[in-house]
Amino acid sequence: MSDFVSGFWDMYVAGLVIVSIIACLILLVLSGKAKAMTASDNTTGHVWDGDLREMNNPLPRWWSYLFVITVIFGFGYLALYPGLGSYPGLLGWTSRGLHAAEVKAGDEATAPVYARFASMTTEDIAKDPAAMAIGERLYSNNCAQCHASDAQGNKGFPNLTDNDWLHGGTPEKITETITGGRIGNMPPMAAAVGTEEDVKNVAQYVLSLSGSPHDAAKAALGKEKFAVCAACHGADGKGMQAVGSANLTDNIWLHGFGEKAIVDMVNNGMQNVMPPQAKLLTEAQLKVLTAYIWGLSNKS
Repeated sequence: MSDFVSGFWDMYVAGLVIVSIIACLILLVLSGKAKAMTASDNTTGHVWDGDLREMNNPLPRWWSYLFVITVIFGFGYLALYPGLGSYPGLLGWTSRGLHAAEVKAGDEATAPVYARFASMTTEDIAKDPAAMAIGERLYSNNCAQCHASDAQGNKGFPNLTDNDWLHGGTPEKITETITGGRIGNMPPMAAAVGTEEDVKNVAQYVLSLSGSPHDAAKAALGKEKFAVCAACHGADGKGMQAVGSANLTDNIWLHGFGEKAIVDMVNNGMQNVMPPQAKLLTEAQLKVLTAYIWGLSNKS
């Protein structure tokens, strides 16, 4: 990979660009001097439709001048803007800088809109129709790709409307999750649980915790082996928000329901990642988005 970030490629691209432009000029000069074999009447001998003859006339001067002007413009553009390898251009323009300027202008334009919510609590913002309309758009742009447009999640992506929170559902915890992201990691536990039959028994016990259909005899056998899982999910299976472990008693299944899904989790583990969103949101936007998400599971 280091070969593709070395200085050689910068020089290669710059040389290729310059050679290409110079080659265009040379082609123009040579084509202007080239003489085609013509008859006494200045025709090339090519005839179409019986009487349509090709003449050997030079290119119009305006066309040649326009070509030269285009080449000059190309050199001027490459001097002002980045186009020659790592050369930044005299203007110092970058697409990243342009994007940052546009974002800043947008934030300044919308600042008066968000100013009204600065002194409001999360609860009050969640009751404000205008704020919720803005929050819905912020959610659609930043969260809906994973949590779905209705915020009810997908397999592996939590439902934000059911008041079941892995890391806590207070405004402070929601803000913390949005800004810093989350990494959920359940390691493979089959070796610690025991045999293949032990894993299935544990799965039956987990099903019993939520009152789901299960084999009572196998669940009884799996209760002792569940001690391995209790380190994260708690002895009662209700999870621990401090480590983001799921509540196994509420009949909400993030990664699938049934013995097979639970056995797969125990055997293979699972890692979920929510990327941090702090750089994508202003403080005011974060406050409104937090209130919107909080309001989804705290409707009055």
